[in-house]
Amino acid sequence: MDERRLKELLNGVKSGGIAVDEATRILKTLPYEDLGYSKIDHHRELRLGFAEVIFGQGKSAEMIAQIIHAMKEKESNVLVTRLSRYKAALLKEQFPEGAYNEIARAFYILPENHRRIGNVLVVSAGTSDIPIAEEAAVTAEAMGSFTHRIYDIGVAGIHRVFSNSESFKRASVIVVVAGMEGALPSVVGGLFSKPIIAVPTSIGYGANFKGLSALLGMLNSCAPGVSVVNINNGFGAGYIANLINRIGGGKGEEHDTDF
Repeated sequence: MDERRLKELLNGVKSGGIAVDEATRILKTLPYEDLGYSKIDHHRELRLGFAEVIFGQGKSAEMIAQIIHAMKEKESNVLVTRLSRYKAALLKEQFPEGAYNEIARAFYILPENHRRIGNVLVVSAGTSDIPIAEEAAVTAEAMGSFTHRIYDIGVAGIHRVFSNSESFKRASVIVVVAGMEGALPSVVGGLFSKPIIAVPTSIGYGANFKGLSALLGMLNSCAPGVSVVNINNGFGAGYIANLINRIGGGKGEEHDTDF
């Protein structure tokens, strides 16, 4: 339940269009609904602007489906991350209105009038980093940001960054996803005056230490304006990018929901 729907409910009670008992039933599960194995935070959308996100890894398809049913009863947007193709197929049978981005491993159900604003730019250093970049992009889009993607422009071919400079300049916030030594966020931070969210990935050879070298390189960046999330945390980067984009006024026109 978001602020708009809460006001509609309260105004309905005030006008007599909604019975007090019906309003009580609707509000009964706030701030959360206990399913036994999961306590769904229906109050989160009212507090933070977006419903609780479901982490699909480690949950059965049946568990996820029951959580989605409970969220849809409250008219909440639905986003499931780290979801396998097998589980997504089972969910798609129950929720045909949902969509699955296989690269991002994300399943989402959004309203038909879902609008996106601003310009979040998601960049990957290499092609192998794209799954994490896609998770960031889908997260930001599901939460209301328009997202532009530029993939495979790592420092081994630095001219690729320069040839896309106009896209960097138009962005309200930039998510930079990189493995190996994780150098790309520093390069971008030294060239463009935008908030930069750096995402280290576990892509790389042995001395990459499953993303640790990229993480430390990004944390030690000498470029100002670079913040860092955890290894492979595309979701966290997309979430923060959306907050920055919306707080900054979401520069740019509204866009349709195709993504």
